[in-house]
Amino acid sequence: MTYAFKQEDRIRTVVELVDAAKNFAEKGWFPATSGNLSVKLSGEPLAFAVTASGKDKENLTVHDFLVVDADSKALEPTSLKPSAETLIHAEVYKRVPNAGACLHVHTQYNNLISDLMFERGRVRIQGLELIKALNIWEENAAIEIPIVENWADIPKLAAEIGDVLDPRVPAVLIRNHGITAWGENVFAAKRHLEAFEWMFHNLFLKLTLQGNALAAAAL
Repeated sequence: MTYAFKQEDRIRTVVELVDAAKNFAEKGWFPATSGNLSVKLSGEPLAFAVTASGKDKENLTVHDFLVVDADSKALEPTSLKPSAETLIHAEVYKRVPNAGACLHVHTQYNNLISDLMFERGRVRIQGLELIKALNIWEENAAIEIPIVENWADIPKLAAEIGDVLDPRVPAVLIRNHGITAWGENVFAAKRHLEAFEWMFHNLFLKLTLQGNALAAAAL
């Protein structure tokens, strides 16, 4: 099987991921070496570069990535091991043909919101300006981000993410775990992730203020 990608393109896109990782690490989005990042190198057949398991994302280098296939198996001899969550990245690339980069981070707000809204099965957000960062431009636009259970069985988790994802809304939440967001390239995926995280923070603050207002009204 032939994988058509140039070495210089691989290095360039991985460097973009390294830069994004440093930015996210500064925000505290990679606690305790959690999270993983990938960029697609070839669509047919699928090949992508993904962060190796257990690496400190704050200090990533281009040497902390390995190239894997659609089954998350390394395509080159390496001592690096992909995270089990690499299967989630593969599922996104299979289900969303124009996805070129995939980012998975664990933050307090995406964990809190995913748990608070889990029984609804999704997080609904409407009317926020940052929805436009997802290339959704309708007036008073509404989006719904699916939430799946945090299954320990990663193949089951990946399959469920594939079943619920909406290509128009480039993210899925995993309850009490994190978010997986994607875009056509690293720049777009980063923009989408930052927009989602801002909207989750905003929603949490709104819910907190509403709760405080109700409590005050009951006094």
